[in-house]
Amino acid sequence: MTRTNRQYRLARRPRGRPDPDVFELVEEPVPTPDDGEVLVRTWYLSVDPYMRGRMNDAESYAEPWSVGQVLKGGVVGEVAASNHPGFEPGDVVAGHLDWADYAVAPGHRLQPVAVGDAPVSTALGVLGMPGRTAYFGMLDVGEPRPGDTVVVSAAAGAVGSVAGQLASLAGARVVGIAGSDEKVGFLVDECGFDVGVNYRTEDVRTAVADAAPDGVDVYFDNVGGELSDAVVRSLAVGGRVVVCGQIALYNAETLPSGPRLGPLLITKRARVEGFLVGDFAHRWAEANRRLARLVTDGTITYRETVADGLERAPAAFLGLFDGDNVGKQLVRVAGPPATRAD
Repeated sequence: MTRTNRQYRLARRPRGRPDPDVFELVEEPVPTPDDGEVLVRTWYLSVDPYMRGRMNDAESYAEPWSVGQVLKGGVVGEVAASNHPGFEPGDVVAGHLDWADYAVAPGHRLQPVAVGDAPVSTALGVLGMPGRTAYFGMLDVGEPRPGDTVVVSAAAGAVGSVAGQLASLAGARVVGIAGSDEKVGFLVDECGFDVGVNYRTEDVRTAVADAAPDGVDVYFDNVGGELSDAVVRSLAVGGRVVVCGQIALYNAETLPSGPRLGPLLITKRARVEGFLVGDFAHRWAEANRRLARLVTDGTITYRETVADGLERAPAAFLGLFDGDNVGKQLVRVAGPPATRAD
């Protein structure tokens, strides 16, 4: 076993968009698990937009990181040592762990990875938190019905691509908004979306209005900002807006004011609802089972963008705000290679 453990800490709080100096790579001895704890060697590390909020000293649904604290995220790895009766060396587990080569966690906070024939990396993507977010956000909050028109922003991301496919399975017509022709091709050719819109080259308001002449029944919002202002103008009577993420605003130092939607919501009798995947924790097993079946039989497809090496974690995270990833963005630290890496 290596004698040192690389780990990333929060060096300072960013103002606006973070830069690489926000992250500090340090080396510490490999930790030793106490009673009831497990030492995990990181195979894959997840980077996700919500982590930006944890860099701020502000109240939110997730506790902010302290300056000097080791950053944490979703991890899949191998048990290197265990003082917990439920785990043995060699077991593959997932948990919310340090951005590090090795991390110690109480055994009750780890879950065995069971993804069938899928790569273990999917436990952080389509068969993990992003997949569950898409599942509950689309099906429980959005409630797509046969014949509905559903619009998904950031549709080529880990959540959006699955959310759109679930809407299609529910009988809806699906319009995906993404930031490149490559991503639009992925949505239409691989994910089965009916229409793809490139927001960098098209006028979103016009494109959505053309794609949804009878109005948008469900808008799955991963972006916020001006893009979402444009989409909601096309809401149908009884439309539902599912607020999943607001990545366009995460780096804003002051929140911009947008259109006043009150009159629109009244005339359209529309509903806007935010949600957190943790609200559905009691049903995660349900989502895991159904998504696993859909992935195994090829009904749902997915992509992973994988950066190799722990040292590339900051760049992978920062790339989320430029739309560099297609599907789930991961960092491979060790372990088996991904099978769907870009």
